[in-house]
Amino acid sequence: MRILVTGNRGYIGSVMAPYLLKKGHEIVGLDNALYADDRMMISNGGFHQIDKDIRDVEAKDLAGFDGIIHLAGLSNDPLGEMNPALTYEINHTAALRFARLAKEAKTKRFLFSSSCSLYGAAGEEIVDERSETCPITAYGKSKLMFENDLMRLADTDFSPTLMRNATAYGASPCLRLDLVLNNLVAWAFTTKRIVLTSDGTPWRPLVHVEDIARAFAAVLEAPIEEVHNQVFNVGVTNGNYQVRELAEQVREMIPNTRVEFARHAGPDKRCYQVDCSKINQRIKNYKPQWDVKRGIQELHQSYKGLRICISDFEGPKYKRVDAVKNLISSGRLNASLRRLACEIKTAECDPKNTRERHEIR
Repeated sequence: MRILVTGNRGYIGSVMAPYLLKKGHEIVGLDNALYADDRMMISNGGFHQIDKDIRDVEAKDLAGFDGIIHLAGLSNDPLGEMNPALTYEINHTAALRFARLAKEAKTKRFLFSSSCSLYGAAGEEIVDERSETCPITAYGKSKLMFENDLMRLADTDFSPTLMRNATAYGASPCLRLDLVLNNLVAWAFTTKRIVLTSDGTPWRPLVHVEDIARAFAAVLEAPIEEVHNQVFNVGVTNGNYQVRELAEQVREMIPNTRVEFARHAGPDKRCYQVDCSKINQRIKNYKPQWDVKRGIQELHQSYKGLRICISDFEGPKYKRVDAVKNLISSGRLNASLRRLACEIKTAECDPKNTRERHEIR
């Protein structure tokens, strides 16, 4: 199939696009290169790249695709809370306009990268796709608003699928260290301290970034009647952990480390355990291959190769909200996250960070 992947230069997209290419699909990427000045971006070897903000997409950009995977958007709670109105503009309003253009362009399949965070404050109850949603942040609320409007667009010619990803972890060419497991391993690697910013009791479902790529590929290739206008939690049901459990696993696997609580660490309202049995039972080709212990080992080895230091993961290099603030304060972005420079130069991805992991194991 000919597939457009929005946000292909992001944390998930820079793993997913090469994986789909390897699976034999023709890939076109669409990304605004938001971090191009500060981050080494994945090269465009093997597919065409459209350098464009999702808010500026035109109908002509979407002609001739069999499917679209929509990853682009403001990507986590801290970034979303920095400017909630802008979060709704990008993650809901612009996304809905984009989906309507895709429908007008006769794109058959539309896979939306949503999030389990829209379950919000589910507490100790294990939730599934039929459970009530309870988002508590602008990020989660914007995802749910777009989900609802996207499903209303479904008809015999336009088939959306909503993919609610668990919290991602794992190495990527465009690495993020503001994700819970990635962050805990980074603390352990750089300081021998594993610092918890909450009381450690909240539950989180986890999924490796490569298994997210596998899930999207499997749904993309599934019979359309099995995935039409369906919601899928993306992960594994036995991948739910309390944050303190994750910290203990990191401590056990990385020698001479200890667990600490940050000053004023308290409860986190975001707490949810997720049942992922639907995708594992219905989508026959989805076979997740990672678990947390293996992920910790992979991250540890990746950080060694990158020689990550504490200023890297506590600053703009690998932390999205700090990266955006840095771009704004330096005059390269305006408050609407529009680039002020006349042109964007896209660098090749650092060879140390591309790794052989695109050989999905």
